[in-house]
Amino acid sequence: MMKKIEAIIRPERVSLVQKALEEAGHSGITLTEVKGHGVQRGVTQTWRGNTFTVDLLPKVKVEVVVRDEVARVVMKAIADNARTGEVGDGKIFVTTVDAAMRVRTGETGPTVL
Repeated sequence: MMKKIEAIIRPERVSLVQKALEEAGHSGITLTEVKGHGVQRGVTQTWRGNTFTVDLLPKVKVEVVVRDEVARVVMKAIADNARTGEVGDGKIFVTTVDAAMRVRTGETGPTVL
C-alpha cells in the first residue's frame, strides 16, 4: 500500500522541507502555491494608515506519495522543518493511495514511486 501525504505549510519553510525530504530519500514531490486560512481567520495589517484584514494567506501545498512503512518518517520530516511554533504553521493530511501508474511505461503499483 501507499500513502499520499499532503502538507499545507508556510512558503518560507518550503526549502527546509524539500531538503529534509531529499535527505530522507524522498525527492519526488509536488508543490502548489495555494491560499487559505485555518482557525486564525487571516491577519489584520496596517498599510499607509489604513487597517485591513487579509482573509486568505499564501501557503504552499506539498504532496508526496510514499510506501506505508515510511509515511510516519516523512510526516515527521515535514513537521520538524515546517514548524515555527507560531499560529499558521499548517497541517498534514494522510490518505491511502489505492493505485499508481507510471505514464511512460504503464508500470503500476508501489514500484512506480
